Amino acid sequence: MRSQWGIFERNEIMEKKYDVVVVGGGMSGVCAAVSSARNGAKTALIQNRPVLGGNASSEIRVSINGAGRHEGFRNAMESGVILELLLRNKRVNPQCSFSVMDSVTWEMVSEEKNIDLYLNTHMIEAETREERITRIKAIQITTNKEYEFLADMFIDTTGDANLAYLSGADYTIGREGKDVYGESLAPEHSDSCTMGSTILFQAKHTGKATTFHRPKFAYEFTEKMIGGREIHEVEDGYWWIEVGGDDLKIIEDAESIRDELLKYVYGIFDYIKNSGKFPEAWDLVLDWIAPIPGKRESRRILGDYVLNQNDCYEGKRFEDAVAYGGWTMDNHTCGGIRAVNVDDNEEGTKWNVIKDIYTIPYRCLYSRNIKNLLVGGRAISASHMAISSTRVIATCSVIGQAIGTAAALAVKYHLKSAREVNNYIDELQQTLIRDDAYLPGIKNRDQQELVRRLQPVITASSNVSGGEATNINGDYSRKIGEKEYAWISDTMSEQGEWIQIQFLEKVSVKNICLRFDPNFSRLLTPTIALVHQKLMVENMPYELVKAYEIQFLNNGDIIFSKSMKDNYLRVNEHEFAEGINCDCVRVLVKETHGDLHARIFEIGIYD
Repeated sequence: MRSQWGIFERNEIMEKKYDVVVVGGGMSGVCAAVSSARNGAKTALIQNRPVLGGNASSEIRVSINGAGRHEGFRNAMESGVILELLLRNKRVNPQCSFSVMDSVTWEMVSEEKNIDLYLNTHMIEAETREERITRIKAIQITTNKEYEFLADMFIDTTGDANLAYLSGADYTIGREGKDVYGESLAPEHSDSCTMGSTILFQAKHTGKATTFHRPKFAYEFTEKMIGGREIHEVEDGYWWIEVGGDDLKIIEDAESIRDELLKYVYGIFDYIKNSGKFPEAWDLVLDWIAPIPGKRESRRILGDYVLNQNDCYEGKRFEDAVAYGGWTMDNHTCGGIRAVNVDDNEEGTKWNVIKDIYTIPYRCLYSRNIKNLLVGGRAISASHMAISSTRVIATCSVIGQAIGTAAALAVKYHLKSAREVNNYIDELQQTLIRDDAYLPGIKNRDQQELVRRLQPVITASSNVSGGEATNINGDYSRKIGEKEYAWISDTMSEQGEWIQIQFLEKVSVKNICLRFDPNFSRLLTPTIALVHQKLMVENMPYELVKAYEIQFLNNGDIIFSKSMKDNYLRVNEHEFAEGINCDCVRVLVKETHGDLHARIFEIGIYD
């Protein structure tokens, strides 16, 4: 609405009260909001973009990589909320379209009854009293609506730690010197350098000869400007088209960085198209260029502990572990492509391979001085060297699930600070495991689950060696090293294969949770990289159970059954509000998505 003076009239500020407010709708924020909501907290998710997903959205198109490191660590793929999202996407989006995944992510968030989603809504102010955030202000740029959000707990998943910054939280930026945390890979002295930002692009073959005219603003690119960087698939964008972190500051100079990156993108495509060194580019056209850069690093909050290079490299297991990582410490050259040293053939990044997957302690995920602030994504309490590993999207996603669950736990117990959740760390860990998170070194101790509590007799129609029926409901719900924690049938018959749990007395079953095998070494992420697309199955992971029947028996007779014909998820929960009185539960696997064997990690039974 416009006034007589030709300016927008201010709308009345709308006050919104929630248990938990999540600012930032990248994958870390999505996982935080979903986990908070599912654990009983009324949650707001505020995102200043038109789509969810952040760097993994159609706007930027970065692959969701994590501890598996392109199959470098076997059986290390992240589970929980992010795996559910990837499987949902795989079902409807086998072609790996990022735009389709945008809609899958939006649907997953929107269907949660405890989440209110505010897209295109930018936080502009935070009010802090007595070391607590009391409210934040935001404006929805598409509607001109102004909001004030009040909450018991706030979560910062903005990437740049914007909420932490506005609330006065302690933070750092740049590289620590070797002496700060005893990091051998750190520079000799601390400085303000960070990893730069990248704009990706995609090109496509048309089947007919095409021309390309370099825009006047673009750089005239030469081979020397590449250094040791590699032009591989000419259809792909390149991570090394990277600028910033030197005299161009990642946050303050973000617009200048974008402009500079566009000069390189168009210049590099001109080099591919017109240098004569890439004959396969004869029919190539630019199809898409990211409208905004993808960031790697900026502000990092200071928590009660700072994760460092030694923790990552040695694969440290913390007692208060709530997430994990395993990506290489991928430390990019300060300044990116502008810092190419042609004489040294500069590659653009140092790939420091770690020994084993490592855990991330809860003490890294909240502010040390703002009591009700949790922080996820690339802004956690970690050194520059450590963040070079933790910053990847899948790792940020499991961090998001951890802090969303922690926030809901703080609300449940009326805690005044995120730090107090340390007193409930065992409950936090077991809740995460119940919600299908994997915590290396932390075993499932769910004593509410009847199979663990009552120790019934477990048998199956068949099994392969090492895949015995008694493997189910073990310490973990995935293969660890060479140890199987799943029942694996012999080759499936036409009638299917079954596993059954025979109780010594009748039980009243109100909930059954089944955990299947999605293959924790298989890539599921959308990606613009053709080399990684080739590693993925075309449709659903073939190990995943597709059709099954849950049978409830008394004295050998089936008294009730429930069937699923088109399953595509790792976790399947079935509620029976009135309870089913039985002495045996049998799961009959009728079909997989292609594997010859039925595979089940867990049959959780609750009364």
